[in-house]
Amino acid sequence: MRDFTWHVFTQTGDIEAYLLYKEMHMLGTDGSAKEPAPDRDDGEAVVGAAST
Repeated sequence: MRDFTWHVFTQTGDIEAYLLYKEMHMLGTDGSAKEPAPDRDDGEAVVGAAST
């Protein structure tokens, strides 16, 4: 995902794409991480539950 935002920035000069690229870089992610699964089967989070 980070490479995609850089590509969009270089092709279009879109400052939003650059800012997203920099934010992803600061967070140390390349965008390939999976989204966490919901805490419960019905999709509602459990209050106080620790996510792993």
